[in-house]
Amino acid sequence: MRIGILGGTFDPVHTGHLIAAVNARDELKLDKLLLVVANRPWQKLGMREITPAEVRLEMVQAAVKDLPNIDACDIEIKRGGLSYTADTISEIKSSHGSDKIYLLVGTDVAVELDTWQRVEEFREDVHLVVISRPKEQSDYMRLFDSHIMEEKLAANLLDWKVTFLMIPALDVSSSVLRARIRNKKSLDFLVPKSVIDIISSKKLYC
Repeated sequence: MRIGILGGTFDPVHTGHLIAAVNARDELKLDKLLLVVANRPWQKLGMREITPAEVRLEMVQAAVKDLPNIDACDIEIKRGGLSYTADTISEIKSSHGSDKIYLLVGTDVAVELDTWQRVEEFREDVHLVVISRPKEQSDYMRLFDSHIMEEKLAANLLDWKVTFLMIPALDVSSSVLRARIRNKKSLDFLVPKSVIDIISSKKLYC
């Protein structure tokens, strides 16, 4: 099986996540793509209040319920504690019996892989897929060509099996959406209707 992994806090999940998931599923010919909901994202601890993992999982489940071969994954929530990609890769490889695992990350994450924990444990087991939008790709290439970033990016990416995946541009982020909710602005077409209903019913991000 060809398994794709798109991990995140998903607080909340939004259309940008789904565009990335659908494009990756189709372009990489994945048998299954898992949106892995972080239990306690160690890189964000202390930065802001994070919605309970079970609620974030519920939103992702609602968002992907009608998307073929794209599933919400609670493996990190069931494991508990801090969420580390090394543990998740190991469990998914074992549970799905897959020797073709595609780890999807954004361009912002790609240039910070040196901050990840225990990457040496799974680097050889995955194919890194860097998802970028047209503007992000051009920005990334300018960084890559610069003398300042060349060594950092070489260390971060050139030891990996890497594919760049271009997806349609959509300027949306979870932080922007949380701000829109606080300011009583509409989420229409930025977040699936089923997720908007959950946010409204639970009075999230108010």
